[in-house]
Amino acid sequence: LETSPYLPVSRRWVNPIYIRPESIEEFASLPQASREAIEQLRDVTREFASREDLIDRDRAWEAKRKALEIIFAAPRTYHRQSQFDHFVENGGSELSNYALWCALVEREGTIELPEDLARSSAPRVELERLELAERVDFYQWCQWVAAEQLEHAQHVAREVGMEIGIMADLAVGVHGYGSEKWSRPELFASGMSVGAPPDVYSQQGQNWSQPPWSPRSLAESGYLPLRDMVRAALANAGAVRIDHILGMFRLWWIPEGCAATEGTYVYYDHEAMMGVILLEAQRAGAVVIGEDLGVVEPWVRDYLRERGVLGTSVVWFEKEGSGWPLRPEHYRDRALAAVNIHDLPPTLGYIRGIQTTLRSELGLLTDDIETVRAGDRLELEQVAARLHEYGCIDGAEPSEREIVEGLYRYVAKTPSKLVVASLVDAVGDVRPQNMPGTGADLYPNWCVPLCDSDGEEVPIDDLPTN
Repeated sequence: LETSPYLPVSRRWVNPIYIRPESIEEFASLPQASREAIEQLRDVTREFASREDLIDRDRAWEAKRKALEIIFAAPRTYHRQSQFDHFVENGGSELSNYALWCALVEREGTIELPEDLARSSAPRVELERLELAERVDFYQWCQWVAAEQLEHAQHVAREVGMEIGIMADLAVGVHGYGSEKWSRPELFASGMSVGAPPDVYSQQGQNWSQPPWSPRSLAESGYLPLRDMVRAALANAGAVRIDHILGMFRLWWIPEGCAATEGTYVYYDHEAMMGVILLEAQRAGAVVIGEDLGVVEPWVRDYLRERGVLGTSVVWFEKEGSGWPLRPEHYRDRALAAVNIHDLPPTLGYIRGIQTTLRSELGLLTDDIETVRAGDRLELEQVAARLHEYGCIDGAEPSEREIVEGLYRYVAKTPSKLVVASLVDAVGDVRPQNMPGTGADLYPNWCVPLCDSDGEEVPIDDLPTN
């Protein structure tokens, strides 16, 4: 399985690793021996999905898949089978192609399929659809139960008083060998990858290894792929966060074989694309949040604000002209205010300077490390002064925990419509989940388990008491 949630094989279908087998209706009617087998597989899944060193998703999925296969083989009532059949019918060729891709990758043992299977229109594909019909049915069933569980989670969230409930997250692109590109390769620009130009946190730029949508092909399709993607995201959610929403305006294209610094911007029809997104959000009664960080033309934020799209304001990026932290009353009201995002270390790690240490060790710094550390110290001194000024911390020498908690008090004072709390900060985690600009050869992105400040694993069941 791909480790990064921002390099999905599909933005329309759910990663089945998130399914909870015990919550599937047919589980309760299984024979005792089958339930015990699933419970044993659950323990194996948890072992590989929550290690203190690194998460092994492939081993975790292998165990969970076996558990799901036991339930899939169980008889379903006429009503349940009718619901499943209806789901498959509504999913149409897009669901069928996704499930076939899953079955092919499972059999071939690699995401890079052979040439005669490398796209949905390849010569052998229809024959394989017949040969792998049972596995295709299994992966369609996985999507059905995943959708059921998402729907239930959203229902419970709203029932207990959450106004939004689930906030879906849309990645800017997809895996180059994933099902989305395999199903509709004509929508993507060949020989290109999406990324970002250099900035203060990624001084060598970023290559996200994602093929971009072709503006021309997308327009010729009537923007139906975009509509279907947003509609699916909002099917069981009260909001959608669009990662790198600037991609609806322009994307940094990097030719194959070139460095991220050698890319260029390619523009999209933002009126059409934002129109599709906002129409679907209106139909779903949902909030749209755009991650509008990085290099942004000023008019883009104005454009989004005028259309009711919330921006994203992060403490470490919100600065006055003098370089001091922006005062809370000057934050945007139409925004989601945050202390931490997935491109930064947990706040405890950030104030310890782990981002500079790691970038230096990985050869990602272009400036002298002592110069960067001096800048880090100055930034932290200015932040602490602001926190004192607004009564968010006390004492001349606040502890690290007091600074972290003070930062959350600070963003809570802003007029922003939404304030987000990061789980890694809630437990005092230190290690970054993600180091922008790196691959698996440099850093284990998205494989770092949730831990407390002592490096001890924090299982999800222990969160309330951590």
